[in-house]
Amino acid sequence: MQVSLRQEPCFFSSVPPQPVPPLTQTLQGYLKALEPLLPPEELSHTRRMVQEFGRPGGLGPHLQEGLEKRARRTKNWISDWWVQWAYLESRQPLAVHSNPAISLPRRDFNDWRSQLVFASKLIAAVLDFKAKMHTGQLPVEYMRGKPLCMELYPLLFSSCRIPGPKHDYVAHHGNARRSPTHITVVRNYQFFQLEVYNSDGSRMTESQIRGQLLRIRSQSWKTDKEPMGILTSEHRHTWGEAYNRLLRDKLNQESVRMIETGLFSLCLDSPVLRISDEKYASRKAAQVLHGGGTFSNSGNRWFDKTLQFVVGEDGSWGLLYEQATAEGPPITNLLHHILEYCEKPDPKKAPLVPLPMPKKLYFHIDLDIKRDIEQAKQNLDILINDLDVNVFNFKRFGKELPKKHNLSPNSFIQVALQLAYYRSVSGQQRLSFKTRFVQTIQMRVPMKEAKLQLFREAVDAYSDLTDQALKGHGIDHHLLGLKLQAIEEGLSIPKIFMDTAYGLATHWKLRTGQVTLPMSDHSVMCFGPLVPDGYAVCYNPQADHFHFSVTAFNCCEETNAETLARTLKNTLCDLQELLQPTV
Repeated sequence: MQVSLRQEPCFFSSVPPQPVPPLTQTLQGYLKALEPLLPPEELSHTRRMVQEFGRPGGLGPHLQEGLEKRARRTKNWISDWWVQWAYLESRQPLAVHSNPAISLPRRDFNDWRSQLVFASKLIAAVLDFKAKMHTGQLPVEYMRGKPLCMELYPLLFSSCRIPGPKHDYVAHHGNARRSPTHITVVRNYQFFQLEVYNSDGSRMTESQIRGQLLRIRSQSWKTDKEPMGILTSEHRHTWGEAYNRLLRDKLNQESVRMIETGLFSLCLDSPVLRISDEKYASRKAAQVLHGGGTFSNSGNRWFDKTLQFVVGEDGSWGLLYEQATAEGPPITNLLHHILEYCEKPDPKKAPLVPLPMPKKLYFHIDLDIKRDIEQAKQNLDILINDLDVNVFNFKRFGKELPKKHNLSPNSFIQVALQLAYYRSVSGQQRLSFKTRFVQTIQMRVPMKEAKLQLFREAVDAYSDLTDQALKGHGIDHHLLGLKLQAIEEGLSIPKIFMDTAYGLATHWKLRTGQVTLPMSDHSVMCFGPLVPDGYAVCYNPQADHFHFSVTAFNCCEETNAETLARTLKNTLCDLQELLQPTV
């Protein structure tokens, strides 16, 4: 397997405590993963380094002992460290680089009235999900027969990431003595505090919410306001400094606090520019991901917020989430609930009680803040223009084909992605990454049986790695844990982690993600690559088709989203042919 491929992981997943994998198993797995990546002499050098690290009485067993002690004290020994290292310590902008977007199938409307009708139903659906969560009515989720932890669900609401100088932290306000009862609505770069519960504690009905959204619309005509939300798209250190300047003013403090404590945010966007049906799917996904630029809807985002629902006037809609708090299963479950709820008629009549006007959030903008906003606008537009997004629907077959051949659909796609990646870049650079399967499948000779056998082995190997990760035996997490244990003990970073092989293994050139929503076959997740010369590929496997999104940065000559998308389609067709019995 190629080690430099990262699938966005599910943390906190198993309810039983996470074990620390055996050290020997991880070190052997690490070397095996490096085999297709390194030339023989480099591999020999790394093998000697790994053996030295793992020898009895050496540094490896000492750090392993520290991890095992940590595992006895906590339910999941890696989760806090992983969130800290993978997300909170990253200084990259949240927009594009981190926050995943899920673009959902376009609703059948194209006017502002219908936009508000749907937005009010969406808000009611999320509140209904929250109520079921509090009363324990949500079913326990399982992955490959293992129960998934439900502790993350309450953290989705009233939480927000806060920028800091060296690392960020996440503020959770849902457990406060008086937990928040409002959401934030953003339209034309203007933020509003919208109370969504009546004075008796009951949830507002859809028609009540719709009436309030109409009032917000009437208070947010002009687009001449400074787009405060753009500040949150900056490099984290830059935004941290601007955040401190912003909060020196009491009015700004109150407004920012309302956004941070709100249950979630709703972004009412202007329409996505429609050029062609083919490009529209890509534009819709990009719109949810980053807002389309500072002249479009990017000013309607607060990228630090854990949950942001986006509803466009053209029927486009989706969810943008911050993944230090939100992750796979809770997000999928929430969206599934929303999609089901949206099919039902409005259940309640609105009580005839006068409601207070939604409160507009004001900001005092001095010259420093104005300068910060201008700089953030420039940087975000550069980032957006650099990102190429390609969304497509592969219709030749879906997950039923691999299932029919007793292959895991997820592992089937992952191996197809590795082969497509190899094919798309092999003409441009020397690639040390080759598995036996990739080498064999590229041969132009009639070796169908050998190719099929190696393909099955590759898919099974990926399935085994997935199972290992679900059991808490992921190689990358364990190695990271050993490195962080050394740092925690005040030791110098072990040589194994200073080796070029470790740098290569953790330079994730292929970032992948999966969202499966049975009721929503045109949904697709989307985010930017982790490294400048990388790709991000997300997929939604359905019975008879796959929905994909591919992203790459234009600044890198070696990557091209359209090329990888085209190569992926051809690769899937080749694999279909490979699986067909020879006549």
